[in-house]
Amino acid sequence: MQTIIINATVHTGTEILQNQAIIIENGKISASEQKPDAKIIDLKGKHISAGFIDTHINGGEKFHFTQNANEETIADIYESSLKLGTTHVLPALITSPHENILRGIDATRNFLSKNPNTGVLGIHLEGPFLNLAKRGAHLAQYIRKPSNQELEEIIKYGKDVIKLMTIAAENFTPEQIEMLLESGINISLGHSNATYKEAKSAYNQGIKLCTHLYNAMTQMGHREPGVVGATFDSPEVYAPIILDGFHCDYAAARIAYKIKQDKLFLISDALFVGEKVKQFQWGEFDAYLENGQYRNSEGNLAGAAVSVGDCVKNAIVKVGIPLEEAIKMATIRPAKALKLENEIGQIKEGFPAKFVVFDETLKSFEPLFL
Repeated sequence: MQTIIINATVHTGTEILQNQAIIIENGKISASEQKPDAKIIDLKGKHISAGFIDTHINGGEKFHFTQNANEETIADIYESSLKLGTTHVLPALITSPHENILRGIDATRNFLSKNPNTGVLGIHLEGPFLNLAKRGAHLAQYIRKPSNQELEEIIKYGKDVIKLMTIAAENFTPEQIEMLLESGINISLGHSNATYKEAKSAYNQGIKLCTHLYNAMTQMGHREPGVVGATFDSPEVYAPIILDGFHCDYAAARIAYKIKQDKLFLISDALFVGEKVKQFQWGEFDAYLENGQYRNSEGNLAGAAVSVGDCVKNAIVKVGIPLEEAIKMATIRPAKALKLENEIGQIKEGFPAKFVVFDETLKSFEPLFL
């Protein structure tokens, strides 16, 4: 059955097209001719883009992935995100014991096998090889230096599932970084106490991402530019940012946008989705929701309480980023950062018919799956 979306303002990922039609067949965007019996969906001038992509999300409306590294949690994260227009997710498994990492990899592989057409992309392994000085809310007891043996096991066991891995590169040897890069896993510099020189060395070796710009990294000073300065000074490096007004000031986001331009993209880093979980406890990891933010008993931010759609709206309203750019920051740019731009993040022939629909008020971002 052919479906045609008409009267739409289409954000393709590269341009905006007015009063355009999109033809869908067998769940894919098609370039075929319209059929007489096609189902018509009239958007009446509303905007449509590829579904939003969240490369960093910790929990859904009920469950936290690291605490419950199972298929039920993955489904919760995906379904909770989908309600808010995020059609593709990369659940984050944060610093935890080795056996929990393997458990999360198994659960994700099993979920993908059973649900191949969802927008679950794999997992983001955020830790455990972080810098203790920049751990944020991560539990100190599980942070550790990388060993070749553990790295080799993680790569062998999970390289088809782990799509992104955050590391404090200053704690790695060049050979260990090369081992990770050769595995094909996207590597990101984060939770790092690196100097500018150390960060630039990691970027020059091949790391092309940082993790939540400004947060849990050395800040930019005029004598020691730190990880932030190295990221600004590396045009090829992608920088995800959390636009909730708490993880960074909107003025800092404006500065980042001016510098990083098409390498800046949006993430939620949501601890939970929808603000339904008011407090959370996992061992010594605790978090409390108050005034739209999750903080732990030490006063540190412990993940966000926003969706990617919220971040899109804040990018436009609070930061002053044009609508077209903000949509790209939630679609094609994270796709490029993960090297998936030929599969998701665009409205283009052959791409999945997974969309988000919205109007100029930006009050809601409605998913549309065909």
